[in-house]
Amino acid sequence: MHIAFFTNFYLPVVNGVTRSVESFREELTKLNHNVFIFAQADSDYEDEAPFVFRYPSLTLPVYVEVPAVIPVSPFIDQLLPALKLDVIHTHHPFLLGRTAARKAEELDLPLVFTFHTQYQEYTHYVPVPQEAFQDFLKGAIQNWIMDFMGMCQHIVIPSESMKEIIINDYGLRDKYTVIPTGMDLEPYRKADGKALRAREGWQEDKVLVSTGRLAMEKNWPVLFKSMQKVYREHPDMRLVIIGNGPEKGTLQEQAAELGFAERVTFTGEIPFEEVPAYLKAADMFVFASVTETQGLVTMEAMAAGLPIVAVDGSGTRDIVEDGKQGFLVPNDPDALAEAVNRLLDAPETMKKFRRSALKRAKNFDMKNCAKQLLNVYKQAIEAKAAGQYVTIEKEEERKEQ
Repeated sequence: MHIAFFTNFYLPVVNGVTRSVESFREELTKLNHNVFIFAQADSDYEDEAPFVFRYPSLTLPVYVEVPAVIPVSPFIDQLLPALKLDVIHTHHPFLLGRTAARKAEELDLPLVFTFHTQYQEYTHYVPVPQEAFQDFLKGAIQNWIMDFMGMCQHIVIPSESMKEIIINDYGLRDKYTVIPTGMDLEPYRKADGKALRAREGWQEDKVLVSTGRLAMEKNWPVLFKSMQKVYREHPDMRLVIIGNGPEKGTLQEQAAELGFAERVTFTGEIPFEEVPAYLKAADMFVFASVTETQGLVTMEAMAAGLPIVAVDGSGTRDIVEDGKQGFLVPNDPDALAEAVNRLLDAPETMKKFRRSALKRAKNFDMKNCAKQLLNVYKQAIEAKAAGQYVTIEKEEERKEQ
């Protein structure tokens, strides 16, 4: 099968969408399918994978060195018909998502869309604080996405909790499948956390690690407030933050104000292949985000055998079974801190959660997820041949029922 992935984010950018795109590309290639990537340009990065084609891009200051795609390329316009594609799969509804939809129509190909992001949670990046305008913007984004989904033959949803949101908020009624990204577990088995821990001088620390973009929507202030309370009871605590973003300076200031700045390590963005070692160097994974479409970073932590303490939010609750691999708590610093302290004081419980985390991680095998995606493509091809599209029920129609 010849498959086109259209994505606004790809390597060297490191985020959840990039991880999903790259993981599926690798596994589908192993299954003898050709995957063609269409993504943003980066003049300083050389692609190691084949079949990667780049659109021009520019850097948006609000995203701190994250490029924004300019969806215009005469070369790609000429290339696409020659690839003899079977399906176009877009990972965004905007920018290259619209390009993907247009190319699918021009080439009479099925269009598949993965709903990676709760886009309405990102309107705060528009520098207009008025509540009325924010409400208007959220509504406009919702309508845009609903219209876009109506142009598709199938929607891929990364988690069960996101499925409920998309059904209730966006009126999705048919032609959807829940498929998590999945993982290759081998790098986590091979990673040497002890060596990294020794190199960083963390041997005597209780290392709590968290992963994610340093941005407002990730709920970092709640995590940092909880860590102040943990630090009071466990002064040997060390918080390791993997990721980068516009709120890094603010979070550094917050840690200083809360009195534990010397116990926080900001790693910045690190390559995919180094993440397993950092996770295995830790004692626990802590997480406060409530806007996840899937619990990808939590899955990675469990693959490294980490017990989890996290806010009970969308995506995360699909991965963690409360009381089995860790604790899920309300979105409250006191509740988060209490659960972390309770677990740090219970080494036998930590061991039990570690074993359960490793066992559950096996459920997210990448090969099974890729096979599910191939089945989606077959359904999309059949739907396109029959002239069928995703059904979206408008809000006024839902109110009448």
